[in-house]
Amino acid sequence: MKGKVIEVTIDTVVGEVMKMKNDGYRLVTYSTYQIGEDGLGILYHFDKDFDTVHLRLSVKRNASIPSVSGVYFAALLVENEIRDQWDVKFDGLVLDFNRTLYLDPEVTQVPLVSNIKIAPKQ
Repeated sequence: MKGKVIEVTIDTVVGEVMKMKNDGYRLVTYSTYQIGEDGLGILYHFDKDFDTVHLRLSVKRNASIPSVSGVYFAALLVENEIRDQWDVKFDGLVLDFNRTLYLDPEVTQVPLVSNIKIAPKQ
């Protein structure tokens, strides 16, 4: 991966994202990946004049992650998609689709995490 990688924590991620915005970077997207049996990684990708910076967050699977949608409103789409696909909870999400952004009501298993069942939607 090209560009600078900055390690962040649950406590520092929102502040680091705010720094990126204040420095003129645009939020490109996130990448989510599994770490071992019970871990999860999220890479927040930013760009400014073809200079890329990535914030790397590593957490336990059941951790609640602070939403950055209050900093970059468009982040709500990526965070809702990650919730649909990985069963990740984002605290402070400005618009929470409650797992209905991409998943049909009859889906009963989180698509990218084979051992997590979800209740059918009403």
